[in-house]
Amino acid sequence: MSPMDKMWASFIAIGLMVAASLLITFARSKTKGVLRIVLSMVAFMLFLPILLYMIVSIL
Repeated sequence: MSPMDKMWASFIAIGLMVAASLLITFARSKTKGVLRIVLSMVAFMLFLPILLYMIVSIL
């Protein structure tokens, strides 16, 4: 994998991390009930591709 590909993988991981952080912040401050749970689960499920992109950018 070229260094440029690793850079893009790390940028994607950073972008997904920002999206997950904003989603969990929104879910906890503005929503209630089932919607809060669903948004929180979506945010936490984003951590799987984040982890994969982080591993790819390191190796």
